[in-house]
Amino acid sequence: MTQIQFNQQYDSNFNAMMNFAQKLTKDMNEAQELVQIASVKAYRGFHTFKAGTSFKSWVFTIIKNSFITGYNKKRRKNTVKTSVEDMQFAVDKKFAINNAGESNMRLKEIEKCIELLSYKSKLPFLMHIEGYQYNEISEALNIPMGTVKSRINFARTKLKGHLIEKGIVAA
Repeated sequence: MTQIQFNQQYDSNFNAMMNFAQKLTKDMNEAQELVQIASVKAYRGFHTFKAGTSFKSWVFTIIKNSFITGYNKKRRKNTVKTSVEDMQFAVDKKFAINNAGESNMRLKEIEKCIELLSYKSKLPFLMHIEGYQYNEISEALNIPMGTVKSRINFARTKLKGHLIEKGIVAA
């Protein structure tokens, strides 16, 4: 794709991009910002666009991924809104008792839930927990990296489901 073709495709899909961004953000200003961010990303990577595929779908994917990234950043940033003074009770050791019994019981339950996973997803998941990188797992198990990521994600989802069923974690 040439720069001229990119500009033509961009111009012809601009309104659709704005509508899609507005549906995601529910705010016109945020939608404009999102389209601007996605446009810069698309322009920087237009050489990766594969001929014969839909430009609109490609740009929509960039918009969606940019939105999700921004949403996750905001969520992480707004996690703690309580002042330090209000959290003092959590820091005080006056009322704490050193007892690892409950932690050990939860750990055993988690291990049981991991054992319930299928072998195909359990092995990459355990390797990932042990600190192996995705590419190392891929090479060790001789499977594509996308499959490794998929199986680890599947294992996390299944594990979370099992832990919620047993009441170990809140939904």
